[in-house]
Parts: sequence; C-alpha cells; structure tokens
Amino acid sequence: MNKVGRVQEAYATSVGRPHPLGPSVQTDGVNFSVFSRNATGVELLLFDGETAPQPSQVVTLDPNANRTFGFWHVFIEGLRPGAHYGYRVDGPMDFANGHRFDRAKLAIDPYARGQSLALWDRVAACEPGDNVARSMRSVVIDWDDYDWEGDAPLGLPMQDLIIYEAHVGGMTRSPSAGVADPGTYRGLIEKIPHLQALGVTAIELLPVFEFDSTAVLRETPDGTKLRNYWGYSTIGFFAPASTYCQTPGQATHLTEFRDMVKALHRAGIEVILDVVFNHTDEGNHMGPAMCFKLLDNSVYYHLVPQDRQYYMDYSGCGNTLNCNHPVVAKMIVECLEFWVREMHIDGFRFDEGTILTRDEAGVPVMHPPVVWAIELSETLANTKIIAEAWDAGGAYQVGYFPGYRWAEWNGRFRDVVRRFVAGEPGLVGQLADRVCGSASIYQASGHMPINSINFVTCHDGFTLNDLVSYNGKHNQANGENNADGADDNNSWNCGVEGPGDAATERFRSQQVKNFAILLLLAQGVPMISGGDEIRRSQGGNNNAYCQDNAIGWTDWTGTARHADVLRFFRHAIALRRYHPMLRRARFFTGERNPRGLPDISWHGTRLGQPNWDDPASRVLAATFGGAADERDLHVMMNMSDHVIAFELPHIEGHAWGRVADTSLSPPDDIVGEGKAVPIGGNEYLVNGHSIVLLASLRATTGGSAPLRP
Repeated sequence: MNKVGRVQEAYATSVGRPHPLGPSVQTDGVNFSVFSRNATGVELLLFDGETAPQPSQVVTLDPNANRTFGFWHVFIEGLRPGAHYGYRVDGPMDFANGHRFDRAKLAIDPYARGQSLALWDRVAACEPGDNVARSMRSVVIDWDDYDWEGDAPLGLPMQDLIIYEAHVGGMTRSPSAGVADPGTYRGLIEKIPHLQALGVTAIELLPVFEFDSTAVLRETPDGTKLRNYWGYSTIGFFAPASTYCQTPGQATHLTEFRDMVKALHRAGIEVILDVVFNHTDEGNHMGPAMCFKLLDNSVYYHLVPQDRQYYMDYSGCGNTLNCNHPVVAKMIVECLEFWVREMHIDGFRFDEGTILTRDEAGVPVMHPPVVWAIELSETLANTKIIAEAWDAGGAYQVGYFPGYRWAEWNGRFRDVVRRFVAGEPGLVGQLADRVCGSASIYQASGHMPINSINFVTCHDGFTLNDLVSYNGKHNQANGENNADGADDNNSWNCGVEGPGDAATERFRSQQVKNFAILLLLAQGVPMISGGDEIRRSQGGNNNAYCQDNAIGWTDWTGTARHADVLRFFRHAIALRRYHPMLRRARFFTGERNPRGLPDISWHGTRLGQPNWDDPASRVLAATFGGAADERDLHVMMNMSDHVIAFELPHIEGHAWGRVADTSLSPPDDIVGEGKAVPIGGNEYLVNGHSIVLLASLRATTGGSAPLRP
C-alpha cells in the first residue's frame, strides 16, 4: 500500500485485539475493533481510495477467533494510514424487538478519526437494498503525526472566563469578513485579532464533529434548498467536520483543526466545543442507517418499550442515544478524552445535557454513570464541562444537574435580564439574585457562582440586535410557515418592528449596552453570542439552524456601523477583567472591606431601600465593596420611562467617578479604567432605560492604602 492507503494486493490478517475500539495504527499494520453484542457476523471492507465503488478486500471475522464477548476485532498486516473502510454486520432484522441489522448497508466506524462523504448518498441509506457504492466510509488516520510546538490546554480559572459563542463557518463566510479562507478553521484564525481586541478568554464553537452538511432538510416555495447549517446531527464523534476545511483530505482535517486550536491558545483564548451526545443523524425509524442502527440498534438507542421499532425522542430530533448503557458511556468518555488529549480542547458544552442523566429506562437519575464518569475522569479533570440542563422530553435541571463541577447554561438569568431591560416591573429581587450569581439556584446545593453560565442570547433564539428590534419571530425563510422557533422571547422592539429611524436605532444601541453591562457585572461566567458586539441581525429569525447564508452569517460591516457598541463591549469586558470583585469564585458573604463597605449592598433610589416587594419597581442599585487595593463600584439601573434621582453612598475620604452611563453618546457612554469622570453631590440623575456605573476614586486619607489606578 502507498502513503494514501491504496490497496495493491490482499493483506494478511491475524486475530487482533478487542481494545482499544476503532482503528489503532501500529508500525506493522492496523488493529480494528468494533462493538456489537447482538451481531451474528461482521465483515471488514477495505476500499481502494475514497471514490472506489466496491471494496478491494473483504475480511470476514470469525465469531470464534475474532470476537471477544461483544467486541469484534482483527489486525490487518501492512495497512497504513489513509485506508478507507467500513463494516457489513449480520444479525436479526427484527424491528419489533429493536434489531435493524442489514448486511446490504455499509456501517461506518463510530471511533474513526475521519469519515469520507465523497460517495455519500443519503437517500440510498434510507431505502432498502445495497448502498455500498454510495456509502459513507471511515478513514484510518495516524493522529500522532502533528507538531504541537509545546501547546497544551490553557487551564484558565473558571471565574476568569469570558466566553464567545461562534459558528466556525458563519463567522467568516460573509464576504464582509475579508478573510482569505472564508468559512473554515483557517478563516477563524484570521479573526483572532478581533477576539483579542474584544477581550474574550474562551471561544465556544457550535458543533465541529463530522456531520452531513449536504443534507437537504426541505425546499422552500422559491426553490431554496435548506440544509443542516448548525451541525447538531453528528455522524462522526471523533472526526473534525470536513465542511470547515480548506484543503481536502482526512488527515489535513485534523491538521487544520489543530492549527486553529494552537493559534487560539497562543492568543490566550481557550477552545470549548458544543458537543451533541443526545442524538445522532440517523433520525427515527425512517431515517438513514449508517452507523449505530446497523451495529446494534437496540444497544445504542432508547426504543419505545411497547414497540421497539420506534425511537424514544427525548431530543426532539428523532432518536435518543442510550447514554448510560456501559458501551455508549464508554464511547462518550473516550471521545471527550481524545479531544482533550489529542486535540488540546479546553472544555465542552453538552447540548441537551439532561439526556445524559437519563438511565436506560429514560428516567433522569441523580447518579447517572456517564455524567459522573465525565466529572471524575483524570484526563478531563481540568476541562470545563457545561450542561444545557434541559431536553425536549420535558426535563429541566437548572440548579440541580448531577455532579459538582458541572456548569450550566442559566436560562433563568437570560429570562429575568431580558424582562427587566424590556421594562417589566416587579423583577428587582430576581434580578439581584441573578447579579449575585443566582445564589437561590446554586448555593443551597453547595455549588458556586462559577456553576452558572450567564447569557442573554445564544445561537438558539434572537441575536441581541433582534431582541431589541422585534416583538415576534420572523422565521418564514425556514419553510415551516413561521411555526418553528420559540414564541416567548421576552423581547421588545423599542416601538418599531424591524429596522427603525436614526433615533430608534440609537435607543436600541442603548438597550444593547444595558444588556452588556448587566451581563458583565453579574457573578458567574458570562457568555456573549458571536456578533452581538457589532449588532449582528438575523432579520428577526430566531431559529437560523438551516440558514447557511447571509441570515446566519456574521455581517462584519457592523464593526463600522456600530462602532460605539463594539467599543462599549470592549471597555465593559476590560472592566470585568480588571476588577476581581466581579469574578468571584464564591458567593458574597457580607464581609466588609477596610473602607467599611460590605462586599455587596442593595439600594433603590434611596440607600438601603431596594423595595424588593414593590410590584411596580423598575429601579435597582448596588454597591460592590472592593478589596483593600481595589476600587469600589456602584451601579444604578433605571428601566422606567423617567429620569430618576438616585442617592449615592458616602465613603469617607473618597469620591465617585462615572465609568459608564448607557444613555450618553460615545465616548462618554463608557470610559477606560483609570479615566472615571469625577462627579459631585450626593445624587445622580439616571435617565430612563439606562444603567450608570461609578467607581471610587483614589483614596486621599492617610490611613487607607492607595487604590489601583
């Protein structure tokens, strides 16, 4: 065989080993191992390149020699990286009992580090009959062949994270991105200077495991073919998505992905992956058979107990992985460990993570094996693990997701902050709790503020621009008669649905800044949805999962059109990074600093009177007492329609300086650290729908240590 795995003659074989699963490259060949408890026979098919319609060699595995319990294994002597392969699996085709074995179909290897879609025909995988000539193929890859140049996961403290959620393709596919390799891992590298200037410390990427980007979900009346854009339908858990590669070739996929990770690490930015272990791209009983259905359907999926030809759909995507079956749990943990050990990933966000807590009967439990195996894995010990703590089956676990160090997307933070900034009254008590790290949700269980991932927007829903520009969703382009996507968005269009005049747009920018300052002042880990810092719009579409076009892409002309918003985000992020009091790992305790201030105290328009029980209140203020050498901060929030005077706290020997006032025009809306504008008097007039942040100025009394400049 030559370097790309071309088959020249039949290979000699030996029994091989059951572990590890998948292809293992060795000096004298490749070991293959795949799990199927209920199969009666397995064949390994080797192909002469990725476009060969038929195998060049078929290796039949002897159930007595090549099977150890449920593991089928064989060693192919002399085989080299680059070889393409797949499995034919024999067994009962007994739908009522959950078995879908079909030797006419080619099964890919779930552990393969590369999957080739060169001949892939999705329809052929759904219809009866032989699909080998139109199948997906797995690829043997030597993942040790890469120079990391000393790179390793960064290991930043959780409380120091400022997460930027982004789609690899959508970040640079627009011509406005101005990159040499749009829509690719390399294109994202070209945007690292933007991320650095913004000040984020981690990027969370929408799914980058191999998926079928060619799949046509539906065709709109105007003939537009809508495809799987977001990638939340995995086909290869160990393989980087080829659609984001600039250079064809499975081995280069790993290289380009690793180059991106290495470049981000050099910039001090961690890489978190959005991973989808709750379902696969095989869908329901009518979906394609390409992997787990053919290997051992009854093991890998939750099936309807009364009629096992059908799938339990806790994911809302047609099927649900049986995550707490020992073999499936093994695959999930080994997959994560591979991405950390071999791809240097810093963390994972688990889509519909609650499904990982469901036992084999589909019931959420407190000690799900796979969740605890992830928590306690030594390989993953320094890895960030974040759950979307709900699923489409109705389970909601925000505040009590199993495990200790699992962080959670805090949907309750999102909802309260949206409602407050939109002007809804009677929320000041809930808002204060969210600013304090959602103590009412996390503290009693022994968790900490760092268990809360705070966000206002994410890929799923309105962008921040659209949150202040639309009262309702506008998803007609998705071809589902505007029936898809959330109906309850807690949004406010500021008086005009869609684009407005100059005055309306100025007010919307003010609202965006209100969201930004609240997000970055709150305890917990803030997450920004990519493009919000330049008011990226999806035209009111709150479910752009199928919009691989201008609707779903970042329009980088916003950097100029909304330069004031970008500047505000940069300064607000810098403020958070500068002040340790805003990045506490633990909850407030009431401890007082040398200047007599508690770590946090709450007010309304009058000091010490926050009016928690006032159902009409739309105002709140708080004072953050800094450490001995840290400035104190005071924030005033007025979401009423009127100008209101707020009483200011007195600190002996100190004055207050204005750091931010979202109602002011730039550059007065926010200033850099050390440039606070001194203010006099004991009150501050706060304009309607605005937030003001003050910082204490340098101490002047001899008994106090000087504050940080």
